[in-house]
Amino acid sequence: MASTRDIRRRIKSVGNTQKITRAMEMVSAAKMRKSVASVLAIRPYAHAAWSVLTNLSRAFEENQTGLLEVREVKKVLAITITSNKGLCGAFNAQISKKIREEIADPEKLKINRVGNRKIESKEENIQIDFITIGKKGEGVVRKAGKNIIASFNDLAYLPNVDSVRTVGKVIIDDYLAKKYDKVVIFYTDYVSAMSQHPKVRQLLPISKIDLEKQIAEMDVLAKEYGLKEPKREYKIEPSPKVVLDHILPRLIEMQIFHAILESNASKESARMMAMRNATDAAGEMKDDLTFVYNQIRQGKITQEIAEISAGRAALEN
Repeated sequence: MASTRDIRRRIKSVGNTQKITRAMEMVSAAKMRKSVASVLAIRPYAHAAWSVLTNLSRAFEENQTGLLEVREVKKVLAITITSNKGLCGAFNAQISKKIREEIADPEKLKINRVGNRKIESKEENIQIDFITIGKKGEGVVRKAGKNIIASFNDLAYLPNVDSVRTVGKVIIDDYLAKKYDKVVIFYTDYVSAMSQHPKVRQLLPISKIDLEKQIAEMDVLAKEYGLKEPKREYKIEPSPKVVLDHILPRLIEMQIFHAILESNASKESARMMAMRNATDAAGEMKDDLTFVYNQIRQGKITQEIAEISAGRAALEN
């Protein structure tokens, strides 16, 4: 059995750990509020942008070039958004699992769509290259033996739109140069402080069906902001090509920016909950150790009293 000195030392150690986790919980809570505010601020814009593009149906039908060009998938570019550090619960584990699953079984990545028609790749093994945002995701990709063409680890926490444009330019230039036939992004969707969902979403080629699917997922959120509008056709000036050539790159940048903000909110929420659980666990452990310490101390006192009583009885006899 441990001595009272050892138990006191453990109680002190656990108490110090509890102070650290409580401080980290408070910091994460502050960051979470900032991250969630950023997500809630961009969601109305994201929904409106997707709605406008979806309603440009005539432009999608008449222009199947550039970022709208659909090709047989032979090479895929994937963007991963994770954190630079750990101590954020299951956040990194969930998105890392999603990445490994898609690498091991890339059947969904082999499919492109034109309208309601699917174009399935004839290649048995497609090439998947990565752009990583966050060191944890970079580690997962390197461990899987995949090629990383660029890393933007400085964007892992609340970037601005200008910094995201660098990522968007790399993606757009490589797609237009036909280096890749499909671009997807791995990120974590923020639902609440208790719930975050890892997702993989197609960025390129831009598909009307994919945009409608994204809007359908956001309809519940859109109602909160009063953004649900009837579908309508737009008169496009000077021409669909000119308008789309200007709007589509901005859409790609917005989607990347939106995904980073969603992942940041998810990360800070997961970290806050992990630190709260760690603080509670440390408190319970401290209580248990204190109980054991008091038991041992009480046992020693009882033993000393018994010895004194026995000695007195012996003297009296």
